[in-house]
Amino acid sequence: MVRQMRLPHSPTPRVPRDQRRRVLLGIATLPLAPLAVARARSSGFSLALIGQCLIRHDLCAQPWPGLAPLARRLRANDACFSDLEVAIRGPREGAPTRDSGTLHTADPVVLDCLRAFGVSFLATSNNHAFDIGTGGILDTIDALRARQFAFAGSGRTLAEAAAPAYQLTAAGRLAVVAAAAGKIRDGGAATDARPGVHELRSAEGGLDAGDVERMLESLRLAAREADVVIAYLHNHLWAEEISDTPDWQRSFARRCVDAGASVFVAHGTPLLQGLELYRGAPLFHGLGSFIFQTRKPVGAYGEPNWESLVAECRFERGRLIEAQLTPVALAPVGIGGPDDYDTRGRPSPADASQARETLGRVAGLSQRLGYRLRHDGARATLRAG
Repeated sequence: MVRQMRLPHSPTPRVPRDQRRRVLLGIATLPLAPLAVARARSSGFSLALIGQCLIRHDLCAQPWPGLAPLARRLRANDACFSDLEVAIRGPREGAPTRDSGTLHTADPVVLDCLRAFGVSFLATSNNHAFDIGTGGILDTIDALRARQFAFAGSGRTLAEAAAPAYQLTAAGRLAVVAAAAGKIRDGGAATDARPGVHELRSAEGGLDAGDVERMLESLRLAAREADVVIAYLHNHLWAEEISDTPDWQRSFARRCVDAGASVFVAHGTPLLQGLELYRGAPLFHGLGSFIFQTRKPVGAYGEPNWESLVAECRFERGRLIEAQLTPVALAPVGIGGPDDYDTRGRPSPADASQARETLGRVAGLSQRLGYRLRHDGARATLRAG
């Protein structure tokens, strides 16, 4: 089925709505790739991959110095992919399914902020999609469609949630098949008769074989229909040390590539994991968070939880040519202090010292997976072959 919509800074005063609109228009110096255009003959495709977006408040209401450079970088690509780590509130909102400290919900305006950043494709298969019940899943779907976002990983039935979703751009067609493993609450998984997320259930030593085959079949279909294919997993079946990548995930990622994926992307752990190449395809085992508006106390998370990467991948005929990795730093405290959740967790380009630490950490994790990541202290380059 084809779905097409599918470091703290100095305090900044709240910007009036009309002025805020001018600011957002100002950062949109490069147009987003159109969502519905004829399939291009060009074989080149640029894709930005970022950490998951736990965005509970409209960050764009108070622009900050890091917004414009990141938006320009993301919007310079044909598409930009992330995970929507919140349920969007709407008329069908149900009772919360978890306590307030870990309840991830937001008003639809946060989608407009992500659009201003340049995000064009969102995964909706995660353990927070069901935070306000089945109604929240349906309201999220409606809000995404109303804003012409491409999305994958949830639907009104299991068949819809597991199907590839597509975005058409001037450079070609992008497909995503998205799923979640672990921490899916009762009632949150899609079935033949119930809306929900595309869940891959756990089994001894990894994932349920039937669930995996369903995803692989969707990837085979996507590979026949698209120029670039993302296999996405939101994983909460973590290793004992959460920065480590489980062996079963590495095996699963390889099977996704064998089925036709151009790239494997994972979120779930709130920090970065290593990366590797398999048959020329990049496997990003954990991209951490791009926006992290947690309500847990300051200090509940360590320094690695407040760093991330922008991975800008260039493909030719569906195969990776190279990926540029640029470090990002997230604000662990809002500009108004520990109780300012409106501006907490917003991203900015990392400074030189932060960039070296982030790339060094990812290089070390990747080395454990047998891949040597080369970097110059400010940026890393991943090349196929």
